[in-house]
Amino acid sequence: MVDVIYRIVQHADGWAYKLGDTFSETFPTREAATAAAHRVAAEQHVAGETRGISWEDENGEWHTELSDGHDRPDARVAD
Repeated sequence: MVDVIYRIVQHADGWAYKLGDTFSETFPTREAATAAAHRVAAEQHVAGETRGISWEDENGEWHTELSDGHDRPDARVAD
């Protein structure tokens, strides 16, 4: 299972949640950013449909695989 960890950080004169190097929109308070991050993390746990997906790797090669809609990551907000 994949771990998805959202971190709350200061960003652009406010607060944001961050996953890897990607920032969310900016929120006026840390509390608002934290609440938004918890909503997003909860959405990661919702099962979807099993379907075929295609994706390109870092070498420019395309791959096709079946993605199980019930294979959800462990998503949480770091405190």
